[in-house]
Amino acid sequence: MSAKAIREYDGKLLLSHWLLRSPFLFETSDASKFAPPVSKLAHVSFDTSILADATNINPQIVFNNHVTRTLDTLENTHPWLLTDKLVVKPDQLIKRRGKSGLLLLNADWKDVKEWLIERAGKEVQVDHVTGVLKTFLIEPFVSHPSHTEYYININSVRDGDYILFTHEGGIDVGDVDAKALKVLIRVDEGCPTLQEIKEKLLVNVPENKKDILVDFISRLYSVYVDLHFTYLEINPLVVLDPGSAEEAPNIYYLDLAAKLDQTAEFEAGPRWAIARSPKNTGIHANNGKSKTQIDQGPPMEFPAPFGRESTKEEAYIQELDSKTGASLKLTILNKNGRIWTMVAGGGASVVYSDAIASLGFSSELANYGEYSGAPTETQTYEYAKTILDLMTRNPVPHPDGKIFIIGGGIANFTNVAVTFTGLIRALKEFKQPLLLHRVRIFVRRGGPNYQEGLRAMRQLGDDLGIEIHVFGPETHITEIVPLALLGHGSGLEKNISERTLEPANTLQDQIFDSDSVNKDKKQSSNNIAEATPITNPRERMTFFENPTTRERPWYAAFTNETRAFVYGMQPRAVQGMLDFDYICKRHVPSVGAMIYPFGGNHVQKFYWGTKETLLSVYNNPEDAIKNYPEVDTVVNFASSRSVYESTLEFFKYSNQIKTIAIIAEGVPERYARKILHEAKKRGVLIVGPATVGGIKPGCFKIGNTGGMMDNIVSSKLYRPGSVAYVSKSGGMSNELNNIISRTTDGVYEGVAIGGDRYPGSTFIDHLLRFESDPACKMLVLLGEVGGVEEYHVCNALREGRIKKPLIAWCIGTCAKMFSTEVQFGHAGALAQSDLETADAKNKSLRDAGGIVPETFEKLPLVLHETYQKLVSEKIIIPAPEPEIPKVPIDYSWAQELGLVRKPASFVSTICDDRGQELLYAGMRISDVFKENIGIGGVLSLLWFKRRLPDYACKFIEMILMLTADHGPAVSGAHNTIVTARAGKDLISSLCSGLLTIGDRFGGALDGAAEQFTSAYDKSLTPREFVDSMRRQNKLILGIGHKIKSRNNPDLRVEIIKDFARSNFPATKLLDYALAVEEITTNKKDSLILNLDGSIAVCFVDLLRESGAFTRDEAEEYIKIGALNGLFVLGRSIGFTGHYLDQRRLKQGLYRHPWDDISYLVPGAETGRTFVSQDTNDHLRCLNAGKMVKP
Repeated sequence: MSAKAIREYDGKLLLSHWLLRSPFLFETSDASKFAPPVSKLAHVSFDTSILADATNINPQIVFNNHVTRTLDTLENTHPWLLTDKLVVKPDQLIKRRGKSGLLLLNADWKDVKEWLIERAGKEVQVDHVTGVLKTFLIEPFVSHPSHTEYYININSVRDGDYILFTHEGGIDVGDVDAKALKVLIRVDEGCPTLQEIKEKLLVNVPENKKDILVDFISRLYSVYVDLHFTYLEINPLVVLDPGSAEEAPNIYYLDLAAKLDQTAEFEAGPRWAIARSPKNTGIHANNGKSKTQIDQGPPMEFPAPFGRESTKEEAYIQELDSKTGASLKLTILNKNGRIWTMVAGGGASVVYSDAIASLGFSSELANYGEYSGAPTETQTYEYAKTILDLMTRNPVPHPDGKIFIIGGGIANFTNVAVTFTGLIRALKEFKQPLLLHRVRIFVRRGGPNYQEGLRAMRQLGDDLGIEIHVFGPETHITEIVPLALLGHGSGLEKNISERTLEPANTLQDQIFDSDSVNKDKKQSSNNIAEATPITNPRERMTFFENPTTRERPWYAAFTNETRAFVYGMQPRAVQGMLDFDYICKRHVPSVGAMIYPFGGNHVQKFYWGTKETLLSVYNNPEDAIKNYPEVDTVVNFASSRSVYESTLEFFKYSNQIKTIAIIAEGVPERYARKILHEAKKRGVLIVGPATVGGIKPGCFKIGNTGGMMDNIVSSKLYRPGSVAYVSKSGGMSNELNNIISRTTDGVYEGVAIGGDRYPGSTFIDHLLRFESDPACKMLVLLGEVGGVEEYHVCNALREGRIKKPLIAWCIGTCAKMFSTEVQFGHAGALAQSDLETADAKNKSLRDAGGIVPETFEKLPLVLHETYQKLVSEKIIIPAPEPEIPKVPIDYSWAQELGLVRKPASFVSTICDDRGQELLYAGMRISDVFKENIGIGGVLSLLWFKRRLPDYACKFIEMILMLTADHGPAVSGAHNTIVTARAGKDLISSLCSGLLTIGDRFGGALDGAAEQFTSAYDKSLTPREFVDSMRRQNKLILGIGHKIKSRNNPDLRVEIIKDFARSNFPATKLLDYALAVEEITTNKKDSLILNLDGSIAVCFVDLLRESGAFTRDEAEEYIKIGALNGLFVLGRSIGFTGHYLDQRRLKQGLYRHPWDDISYLVPGAETGRTFVSQDTNDHLRCLNAGKMVKP
């Protein structure tokens, strides 16, 4: 939802701060005496969760104490409460508080406290809504006579912003729409003059108040625009009489209701925040405890409607939603309800709720929500787990059991099997609670890879012993609702002829030529889309010339010659458009070029059937327009933040660009309105925002419309039918493709105008196009609750501008069943009045002459009957069905579907980064930190693919610490330092040091381990081992030190020996090595077991004695270099330190001193000097140490 209500407290803070600061939109005027009233606002919220806390012995007493403490704190932070006369009221989006007795006027602080204590945490009923009072607003009381009360309202509509004003305000204002004076400030026009406002709105206002009211209204509207308000009402607006002619009247806004456009938060959010900052609210933040905000104040809060408090589960899903590009929504309607839903798609979520309500089960519907936009497996798991937890939380099972409806339309690009994997994971976790509560599950889904997803769900039912009924797109989208609730289907599909219910032509059917493909319908084989082998591998590329296009009639937005620019790097969408072009037998691709402003001009490679072709990519529209004069359509994938600017840029070329599809969701409403009005001026058709696009079978498709190729084929979108439709929902447009293809001869054209409040084109715009197109014979309108655009269609029906049969239905009929306001899947799906309800629209469409079924479930039947009638009247003459085209499929997608296999280029067994969470040898990265396994534990996972005992991990960390460095003089550190001083980077310097590691420096660990292990395993005594090495004239690796000796031991070795003996199960090889040391030190005192040797033998003991490895595994790790890896890893720490040290000290280029080098040049060893036999000049130059050119 874009327009969201805010608290009165926040609305007043915004006005107080910005009335004199927002850019003034009107003509400049003489300085006004208007000044905003001094902001004195006290806001208090009580934690009502205390009352439900079972850990408290007496929750009411604990809550009462909490209320008292909170009020004591409030009077300390707002000392004016103790001196002023006050007004107190709930601040929870409650309407008509005065008439409901929820207002205390002209009271002192003592009375206010008593009033609050009496009502805080109490349940009250306002109209038909019941809720708990917990948030209140306190402000100074303004004494005033009734004749000083006025009413003002600013609200946004498609054409602009209305300002309503009446000189009678207050609690009994009455019918404002009927009595208020109005001014419409149009989107495409400037603001009226201040004199016009005075003349149109302030007719009944005393003369001495007009100037200040004009100034206030103009500034109020400037704030309205600047802060992206969508609704603002002040009642009463009090304008006190001035004390004298010289004084200006004082203005006070006593009661306020407002809504902001949440989608504009990226732009207006900082301005919202600063008005709510501590310095502007009069509350000093506790700097020691306050959270660092991204702006100068806290982000705007959008509270839930009164009577429907946001639960922690709803807040959790809302948090998940804010962190992903997918859409995740959840509203708890009745936590004790028996019917729970998990529906994919915004439009689909509404039709499922409608179906449940139409069968009389709305009181048992527990939740409303939707998930869409290709959520990951983990996101789906978290969403499903939250619903299942709520469903099975009650310890007492429902006597009739519970029903879980997992529904959805036909997805455009969401991999159904992947999302079902997360759902299945959650269902497995809740196996016992599901069995306890006797939950029956009904599944209906379609879209990419839906067959595998449904198969997995069927298998899950068998594995868990839970009743799971599974259906695909061959079943009407909501048919599972009567099956679940009544125990039988609707029976409507039996009334549709058998030919219309043939099985879907799936991708697997075509690849394996299964019987589900209707072979009787195959005709000649001259199908250019058939995949044929490439005779010459060098002829893989296909090139196209820019074609000349014919002028098309105004009603034909798309033809088989339409070409488009795709704005944004969207290779997946572009490839989908090209695949559609190919199976429709277009002569050239529908995508002329791509425009991507963040890169240079280049080309991108795409598939054309089984061959490849190149598409140009430009970094600006001007170059693209210049090179592709035949392109007249733009598919704009820019984000909601930048789509306004990019669309305005395309308007510069409106002499060529005639259609723009805006895909982005969350476009601020003010910008969306500017786009649609500018487009109307320039004669440009806008589809969107917040749309998947549209499709004209056999001709052109926008972006991802229609889903994957198998769905396009199964819905017969590769050739035109006779039925054109327009809807708001992208997901439901896919469902309409499916329904229309099964009940008629197919779709002629389909457009999803987008679910926002202000789509660029409306239902009537497209229906009038379809009406004028002689090839289109039937019209379908799928409207929804909210907005009034359907009434323009009613007028066209009455006036005879639409003569073709129009089948219409508005979804959202369930809205009347809910006692509190529920925002459905689309931003515009919310009724602001009775006129905007789905029931009112359906009735009006029926009365105007539209064909409106009784329920959405009867839509297919009505479609089929109307189609058959047109066929019998010869208005529609069904064409022979062409051969079903072969669908080229990408290798990667075929592999994901399990249709092909290929040996992997790499095999990795230690790490997996494909899921939502990184895995180290199967251990989630979050668990790595939860269990605090440390560096040693991580190394054990990545090197040895298992968790080692804690002492082993500690030993690994000791090795890394002990080998980290041994001073700057050793060869590796020396090389690192020299390279660093030569100005090289960290990686180069580190590599130069690491390359010195070998048998002579640091790399003796593997060799020492092998020598000692071999001798020990051969049962050689230590003396026999030493003697055998002497006879072979070999050094014993791991024995000997240049500095340390038996009398001056290496403390690093002592630390290792002590730890191993204290923690290892056995130290057999260490004991053997120490016995060898006794022999070697008798020969020379420095022939001790050194660091390399001690690490090597102890690590072999660890591998062999820890019980974590088999003997063969232990031997293999020794042979493949695991021990040397420890030295390399540890010493990298020190080498990096030396590099940073040299750069920090800014040391210059190193040159080794001459006196530390023995120069053994030819002749120098005998004292002779070889000189040239040339002239004496050469000899003198050589003796002088100079070189001269001969």
